[in-house]
Amino acid sequence: MTRLIIGLGNPGDRYFETKHNVGFMLIDKIAARENVAFTHDKIFQADLATTFIDGEKIFLVKPTTFMNESGKAVHALLTYYGLDETDILVAYDDLDMAVGKIRFRQKGSAGGHNGIKSIIKYLGTDQFDRIKIGIGRPKGKMSVVHHVLSGFDTEDRIDIDLALEKLDKAVNFYLQEDDFDTIMRKFNG
Repeated sequence: MTRLIIGLGNPGDRYFETKHNVGFMLIDKIAARENVAFTHDKIFQADLATTFIDGEKIFLVKPTTFMNESGKAVHALLTYYGLDETDILVAYDDLDMAVGKIRFRQKGSAGGHNGIKSIIKYLGTDQFDRIKIGIGRPKGKMSVVHHVLSGFDTEDRIDIDLALEKLDKAVNFYLQEDDFDTIMRKFNG
């Protein structure tokens, strides 16, 4: 069996560790634990790392299409490897949840998230597993765009690091147990 763990974000140093890139941050954390490095694949338009967990081939995926076209890379990988939406787990930021809050979901609308909109468009379904990672709403008069493309302040960074630590364990559990209902009960919150 092969599965893809996909983190959404924007490529390049300018966006490194911004709020919109918490999906990439989770994928980087998993890659560090698994001691695997990323290579850029021009055909798939993604940075990829491969590992095996419990005998299962796992692709760690960071689309390099920029957030709004994330579905291109996801669709290309699924098509090439003969996989479908049941073989993916997508991690991304959520403005409507407090910083560091996490939620596993099995399906649903994009909720205004352009990366998820793109994946739904390219796959033709919203029936795929996902992890929402809270980044909170903009403070004061800050625009949403400025908020998601800025880094975390010191206090929020602590909450995000704790969430990523919890999610690293949760994803490992997800890959071993393959029981999404249990994962939602155990890790949502």
